Amino acid sequence: MTDQIRIVVADDHPLLRQGVVLSLVEHGGFCVVAQAGSGPEAVAAVEAFLPDIALLDVSMPGNGLKAAATISRQFPAVGIVMLTVSEDDEDLLSALRAGVRGYVLKGASAQELTDVLLAVASGASYVSPAIASKVIVAMQGKGARRLPEFEALNDREMEILRCVAEGLSNKEIARATDLQEKTVKHYMTNIMQKMQVRNRVEAALKARDLGV
Repeated sequence: MTDQIRIVVADDHPLLRQGVVLSLVEHGGFCVVAQAGSGPEAVAAVEAFLPDIALLDVSMPGNGLKAAATISRQFPAVGIVMLTVSEDDEDLLSALRAGVRGYVLKGASAQELTDVLLAVASGASYVSPAIASKVIVAMQGKGARRLPEFEALNDREMEILRCVAEGLSNKEIARATDLQEKTVKHYMTNIMQKMQVRNRVEAALKARDLGV
């Protein structure tokens, strides 16, 4: 299938990794182009195959968060999703700062994981509900309510930010606002710069925290 989502799966536990790969293959909408067992292997696989998504573990050898930051910096078109057992606030915030667009706990079902991957591939972001509220609390502690950049958003940017806070993808926002998808992407770039965030998830969480 030419429209399959190309993905690199990285986890240092072979049995778990094979289970994830099997569920993705059975879904039919994904093509696993490479597997990796460490952070450096994941970066090398992304460089070699340029997938649509890199699915990484936080705690694998070589540091999954470091790998995520490297991939985000060197291959910004690749969507990064962390599949992890870690519910630690700092791990999650570090992942968001690294450019990760999805953070899923390993207790998630195969259906939830594939839904998240499909959403990220379409431009959306996702954080497991079980830990999303912890992020908001943690970000409040880091001064999330003091956002002078927030006042710099114009009416159209505020409209798009509300859509992001509701979890809409760029394509869905384009339909809701009667804009072209590339125009929405341009607005999102401006919004993230003005709010001083690195990705859609941080923008959405800050927006929700401020009551948008």
